Amino acid sequence: MTRDLGDSSSRERLGLALQVAGLGEFQWDYDRDVFIVSPRMAAITGIPAGERPARGGAALDEYVHPDDVEAFRASRAADLAASNSFSTVFRNIRPDDGRTIWVRVSASIERDADGSPKVLMGIVQDVSELRREDERRHHLMAELDHRVKNVLAAVQALAQQTAKRTTSLDAFLTTFSGRLKSMASANELLTAARWRGAAIDHLASAELGAIAPGQTRWEGPELFLTPRAANALSLALHELATNAVKFGALSVETGHVDVRWTAKRSGGFELTWTESGGPTVSAPVRRGFGSTLLEQVTPRELNGDVKVDYRPAGVTVSLTAGPQAVAERPDVVPEVTASRVTETVPTSRGPTSLKGARVLIVEDAVLLALELETGLSDAGAEVVGPAYELEEAMALLDRPIDAAVLDANLNGHSVTPVAEVLFQRKIPFVFATGYGETGGAPGGFDAPVIRKPYDVTQVAAAVAELLAER
Repeated sequence: MTRDLGDSSSRERLGLALQVAGLGEFQWDYDRDVFIVSPRMAAITGIPAGERPARGGAALDEYVHPDDVEAFRASRAADLAASNSFSTVFRNIRPDDGRTIWVRVSASIERDADGSPKVLMGIVQDVSELRREDERRHHLMAELDHRVKNVLAAVQALAQQTAKRTTSLDAFLTTFSGRLKSMASANELLTAARWRGAAIDHLASAELGAIAPGQTRWEGPELFLTPRAANALSLALHELATNAVKFGALSVETGHVDVRWTAKRSGGFELTWTESGGPTVSAPVRRGFGSTLLEQVTPRELNGDVKVDYRPAGVTVSLTAGPQAVAERPDVVPEVTASRVTETVPTSRGPTSLKGARVLIVEDAVLLALELETGLSDAGAEVVGPAYELEEAMALLDRPIDAAVLDANLNGHSVTPVAEVLFQRKIPFVFATGYGETGGAPGGFDAPVIRKPYDVTQVAAAVAELLAER
C-alpha cells in the first residue's frame, strides 16, 4: 500500500530536484498575460521573483543582451509555431548587478481545444561555465591546429634543407630521421609539461642519454625553455651529438662530451659543449646544413649567439640565449628517468639479420605497419600479421612467435593484454610507440622502447638484440 504524497509534497520534491540540478522555473499565463518567476529563477537571472505583466513576452526580452534579442525572438517564434516547445541559449543581463551570463531556456506550452496557447512552462539554467569551456576547447583546437601546421612546415623545411645537402638516399634518410627524432623528443617533453616549457637537463638527457654510455655528461641549474627555444636547443644538441659520434669525441671509446650551462644575471643562459679525448680536430672543408642550423638558425631562435671553435683537442661550442628563451617553471614537470629507449644514432654495425625469426607486428597505423613489415622482411624475418586491432593481435598469439613489435595503443585500446601474454610465454617484445612515457616502457614492462618517429632499422636492431639475449 502506497502513501498519497499530495500536491504539496510533490511540489517540494520537484523544487528540491530543480535546486539540485541548478534549474529555475517560470510560467507565462496567456489568459492573464503575466510572467511568474520562481525564487530559483530569480537567483539565477537576477530578475525579481513573483508575478509581472508579460506584455506579450516583451517583459523578459529586456533582460536579453541586445545582440541576442532578435535571434532569441526568432527562435522562440519558430519553435512554438512548429511544435509545443522551444529551447534556446542567449546572454542574460542581470538587472541586480549588471553581470552578463549565458542561460539556456527550455519551455513547453499547453493549448486549449482550439489550439490557442494557455500556459507556457519553462526552466532556466546558467550555462556560462559550459560556454567558457566550449570557448576554451575551441581555443585549444585552434592552438593545436596552429602548432600542427607549424610542425609540418618545420618538418617540410627540414626535409628540403637536408635533401639539398646530402648525396644519397641512405644518407638523407639517416640524417633526416635523426633530426625528426630530435624534434619529436622535444615535443614529447613539452607535451608532458602541457606546452609550458622544457628543462635543459631533460633535453640534454633525451639527446645524450642513450649514446656512448659513460662518455657523456651534462650539468647545470634547473632552467626551463619556451617551446620555440626548446625545439631549437634540441636540434642543436642533436647536430652536435651526431657529429661527435661520426667524427668527434664519441667516435672513439676514449672520447668524452661535457655539457654545462649557467643562468645569466640579465636573463637567459649560457651553455658550453666541450669534446675531449677524441681524434685531432680540424675545421670542416664542406659546410652542411648542420653548420647552418647551428650558426644561423639556433642563435636566431634563442635570441642569442653561437660560436663553434674547432680546436685540435676537440670541438668547443659556446651558446648564449636571451631572456626570451627562458620560461617559468611549469606546474607539471615530467619525470625523466633511465629507460631502455632506442635512439636514432648513426652506427657502424653491418645490416641486421633476423633470418628465420618469426616476428609479430601489432600496429594500428597501416603505413607504419607496412613499413615495418618491409623492413623486417628485408632483414630476413618471417612477419606474423600485421595486426591492426587488439582482437586481431590476440588471435595471432596462437601462432609460433619468436619476438614482437608492439604499438602501445590500438585505436583507443591498450596493447597491454597482448604484452601480458607474451611476457607469460617468455616471448621478448619491443614497444614502437608515439606515447611519451618518460618513466619507461608502457605498462611497466621491462622492454625496449622505440619512440616514433623512428627508423625501421632501429626496430630490426632492437629485435635482433632481444633474440640474441635469449
